Amino acid sequence: MKEAITFEDFLKVDIRIGTIIEVNDFPKARKPAYQLKIDFGHLGIKKTSAQITDLYSKKDLLDKQVSAIVNFKPRQIANFMSEVLVLGIYNTEGNVVLLKASKAVKNGEQVS
Repeated sequence: MKEAITFEDFLKVDIRIGTIIEVNDFPKARKPAYQLKIDFGHLGIKKTSAQITDLYSKKDLLDKQVSAIVNFKPRQIANFMSEVLVLGIYNTEGNVVLLKASKAVKNGEQVS
């Protein structure tokens, strides 16, 4: 378990729901990954890379809603600027399983 944080610390994390609108291979990534474009509604379209190639095909991901942290500073990954962090959990085989809302919601809605 990680160190305890305050509720105010949690409130600093901006988690939103968005829909993946584009998926591309990312051959320059050190580990197999995709480049994603995600529509966050009024927040706009954001880019990220995600190491989720083991469980998800490009076709599986297109139009899928995901949750992501949208207020990280952009991060350079190889030749690509990642703007958000898609959330997932490692399963027992070490593959990332995406976290998502149980029902469809409006893009850009905040997780609370």
